Amino acid sequence: MAAIAQPATNEATRNLAIPWYLWCAALAVTSVSIGGRWDVSWHESIGRDTFWTPAHMAIYLCGVLAGIVCGYLILNTTFRRPPSMVASSVRVLGFSGPLGAFLAAWGGIAMLTSAPFDNWWHNAYGLDVKIISPPHTLLMLGTVAVDIGSLFLILAAMNRSVQQQTLFRRLQRLLLYLSGLLLMAAMFFCTEYTRDVMLHGTLPYIAVSICVPVCFAVVWMIARHRWALTIITAIYTAATIGFILVLPLFPAQPKLGPVYQTVTHFIPPQFPLLLLIPAVLLDLLWARIGNRGKLLAALVSAPVFVLSLVAAEWPFADFLMTRAAQNRFFATGHYPYMVPSWSPSVLRQFVHSAHGLALVRGLGFATICAAITLWLGLSVGAWMRKIQR
Repeated sequence: MAAIAQPATNEATRNLAIPWYLWCAALAVTSVSIGGRWDVSWHESIGRDTFWTPAHMAIYLCGVLAGIVCGYLILNTTFRRPPSMVASSVRVLGFSGPLGAFLAAWGGIAMLTSAPFDNWWHNAYGLDVKIISPPHTLLMLGTVAVDIGSLFLILAAMNRSVQQQTLFRRLQRLLLYLSGLLLMAAMFFCTEYTRDVMLHGTLPYIAVSICVPVCFAVVWMIARHRWALTIITAIYTAATIGFILVLPLFPAQPKLGPVYQTVTHFIPPQFPLLLLIPAVLLDLLWARIGNRGKLLAALVSAPVFVLSLVAAEWPFADFLMTRAAQNRFFATGHYPYMVPSWSPSVLRQFVHSAHGLALVRGLGFATICAAITLWLGLSVGAWMRKIQR
C-alpha cells in the first residue's frame, strides 16, 4: 500500500509545483529590472565607456532568457504537441503555444534588436543620458512585452488552477511579484517627468496618471487579492530604496567629460514617489465598490488617486529640497557628473511650478487621464481574468 501511495503523493506534489518556465520568466524580468536601474546609474556615474558593461548584460539576459524559454514552449507545443500544452495554447502563424509565450518571445526579439541600434546611436550622437531615446524606447517596449507575456503565462496557469487553492496562492504571489516589477518599469519610463525638482508642477502628476492607474486597475482585477495594489507598490518602493542604499556602496569615476560634479561612487536613483498612499486608499475603496461597475469605479477612484498622491507628494517634495534629505536614505545629495553646479537639481530649486488656476487645470487634466486609464485597466483586467491559454 505504501509503495502505491508514494507515487501518488509525488504526482500530487508535482501538480502543485509552479512550472519551471514561469520561474525562468520571473528571473528574466528580475534581471532586466536590476540591469535597467544599474545602467542608468552607470551612465550618470561613469558614462558610456563600452557596450559590454555588467548592467547591459543583465538587461539583455532578459531578452535571451525570454527568447530561449518561450521559443522552447512554442516549438515544443508545435512539433511534439504534449496534450497538457496543446490544451492551453493558441495558434499564431502556424505555430502553437501559450499566448504569453508569443508576447514574451516578441519582447525578447525586440530587446536584442535594440542592442546594436543602441550601440550605433551612441557612436553616432555621442553620450546620451536621456531615458527616452529611440533605442531605449524599443528596449523598454520589449521589456514590457516580456513582463506582460510572463504575466499572461502565470495568469493562465492561475485561472486553470482555481480549484487547487494551494497552487493558486503560489501563482498569485508570483503574479503580484511580477506586477510590482511591471509597476517599476512604468515608473522607470516616467523618470524624465517625475524629477523631485518638478514635483510642484502638474506634469509629474499627469505622467503618473497616464501610466500607473492602468497598472493598478489591471492588477486589482487579475490578482484577486484584497491588498494587491498595496503589495505591488510596496515592492516598487522597497526595490527603489534598495537601489538607493546599495548602489553608492560601489566605487565609480567619470570617464567622459565635461565633469561638473565630483563622483566617487555610483549615483542612486531618486526617492520613490509616495504611491503607497493612493494604493492603500484604492484597495480599501475597491473592496467596497469594485464590483459595482467599471465606469463608476473609474470616476470615483480617479480623484482619490490624484488628490491623495498630490496631498502626500507636495509637502514631501518640500522636504526633499532641504539639507535634511541629503543623507543615505533619501539620497538627494548625489548628482550625475554631467549636471552643472548651477542647475536646479543641484541648487534644490523647483522648476515649472504651478499655482492657482494653472494648478487646478493641470490636476483636473490628470484626473481625467486617471479616469480613462482606470476604466481601460479595469476593462482589460476583466478580459484577462478569462485567459486560460
